[in-house]
Amino acid sequence: MSDSEEETPDKQLKIVIMGDGASGKTSLASRYSQEQFGKQYKQTIGLDFFLKRIVLPGNVNVALQVWDIGGQTLGGAMLENYVYGCHGALLVYDITNHNSFDNLEDWYGSIKKVIGSQRMPHIALVGNKIDLEHMRTVKMEKHQKFAQERGMSSHFVSAKTGDSVSICFQKIAAEILGIKLTKPDIEQHHRVVKAEIVNYSKQEESAARHLPQTQTKSSFCSLQ
Repeated sequence: MSDSEEETPDKQLKIVIMGDGASGKTSLASRYSQEQFGKQYKQTIGLDFFLKRIVLPGNVNVALQVWDIGGQTLGGAMLENYVYGCHGALLVYDITNHNSFDNLEDWYGSIKKVIGSQRMPHIALVGNKIDLEHMRTVKMEKHQKFAQERGMSSHFVSAKTGDSVSICFQKIAAEILGIKLTKPDIEQHHRVVKAEIVNYSKQEESAARHLPQTQTKSSFCSLQ
């Protein structure tokens, strides 16, 4: 790979994703960086690392270093190392699991403890699993109040469908860098997912089951 200036990003941002286990942090990170969604839950032990390159208005090239912090890390010795130096933090909870929302106060407190007297990074409150809106247990008003009282930006996403995932990270990166997104910029990154009903004949269904499954090769770093 050439080391030309054109391939060197203008900015590098460290973004940490925090929250309880099973709130969808890893699914959110992999959906954004790799356009993948794993149907089976796999606990993150320690830290997973993802990288995503984006271009913001003004032709600003940004490398987002996304740190997916395991839910069991809260209160652990390594949390300070993971959080230190971050430009932004996503506090993620599952809108169908009220406990995951209640515990965000502890996660927020851990960030404040690490940052100390320094300037706080951009904090985003992210309600995940909006594809399960009918099972919501955390009221919208409670989410907005929590965000407003702590000066957080507010987002709702679905890691499963990809709904609003890209624009969530786009908005956070732009706000950190003081770049204003226009309406076309926002609309470009909004993803609307529509379910299609496909009627297979028995013969087609049988053939579909025996098609080879292609795998997308991806790379990320896992620290334990």
